[in-house]
Amino acid sequence: MASLAVGTTMLRTLPLLSRLSDRELVELIPRIQHRSYPRHTLMLRAGEKSDALYIIVSGKAKILVDDGDGREVTFTSIGSGELFGEMSFADEKPRSASVQALEPCEVLYIPRSALLECLKHNFDAAMYVLKIAVARLRQADLKIASLALMDVRGRVARLLIDLAHDVNGVCIVDTGAEEIARMVGASREMVSRVVKEMAERGLVKRHKRKIIVLDRASLPQLGIVH
Repeated sequence: MASLAVGTTMLRTLPLLSRLSDRELVELIPRIQHRSYPRHTLMLRAGEKSDALYIIVSGKAKILVDDGDGREVTFTSIGSGELFGEMSFADEKPRSASVQALEPCEVLYIPRSALLECLKHNFDAAMYVLKIAVARLRQADLKIASLALMDVRGRVARLLIDLAHDVNGVCIVDTGAEEIARMVGASREMVSRVVKEMAERGLVKRHKRKIIVLDRASLPQLGIVH
């Protein structure tokens, strides 16, 4: 368990900590721990007791649930500047999901008691944590709805829209087929077939390990269950 190894200037780039006053941040810094996690490490496990909020400084992780027999569903992926552990931070109940590093991650561990002292006197920061929790609940609602109302094609199409980000004017998805499969609740083989069909229709194309979205407007029309 390491002490804080990042500077105040870098902390100010993180959305939550940027909302704290200079005094609040100075008082919080001695309580923050800097933790490093190798790729594939479970940073949090479902069922664990909550005692902190976490912020990713660098790296990428996924929020997931599993059945203990090797089957899992990924809810979402998170990266630099994003929080995790916010729901248990709020209600002090055991973790409802696990968080696993998709690549090496540098993470800030902020004890609940220390951060609560800041949030009691900082409405903007408290609202930010609340908004993150609400956004995660909305994501869960959308996932439940997609499982009920869409077939695999529709779920993959919706996910590609959500994951696509602009790189020099090109919509790129850099999440692999195996991870996409976990996120839509299907097999990797089925996801590969769906992406191949999309490519044949000119909606996407593969480039190395990435998917380039060519026709974003047409993707939402796929796979609705009537």
